[in-house]
Amino acid sequence: MNIILLGPPGAGKGTQAQRLVDNRGMRQLSTGDMLRAAVGAGTPIGLKAKAVMDRGELVSDEIVSELIDAELAAMDADSGAIFDGYPRTAAQAGMLDTILASHDRKLHKVIELEVDEDALVDRITGRFTCANCGAGYHDRYKQPETEGVCDVCGSTEFKRRPDDNEETVRTRMQEYRAKTAPILPIYEQRDLVERVDGMASIDEVSEAINGLLR
Repeated sequence: MNIILLGPPGAGKGTQAQRLVDNRGMRQLSTGDMLRAAVGAGTPIGLKAKAVMDRGELVSDEIVSELIDAELAAMDADSGAIFDGYPRTAAQAGMLDTILASHDRKLHKVIELEVDEDALVDRITGRFTCANCGAGYHDRYKQPETEGVCDVCGSTEFKRRPDDNEETVRTRMQEYRAKTAPILPIYEQRDLVERVDGMASIDEVSEAINGLLR
């Protein structure tokens, strides 16, 4: 199956995408990751994108579409794709339909992880990690068993991401709504949109998504 997975930063979209990759053999097509990989590898598309970015310009829809087209061409026909960060506009949605059709594929589902903004702020602003091994913790939901000592490696050094603050999180939510608003009606008209409670546990969200993909 080929799906679009939507969700604001902190909704758990990355975790769920990775589970689909691990459990179903799907391929996560993240436009940001693909661009960085293409630029780093110096591929023809990467060089084209690098020239645009070096000028301080946004990479065009055409270049992004070339990247997706190339990735789909390299995939096994029976491997499903998870589109992450694309499409974001009505024009891109049309391009994606064309690309999929050229590979004898179609879009099966658009799955949005719904979140409560205030709860998401609480989830993100409270998280911190071990500075040594990266183990994750939370002020409210997951403190180290021994205060100030990492459960995994015993380190006493912890860190927080500087952008894990309320103002940044709410700005991200506004940006997410602005970017998804143009494409959701397109897919709702085609009866492709499904919504999952992104505030449920990771396992519950995974179970809900798997239920939609049967």
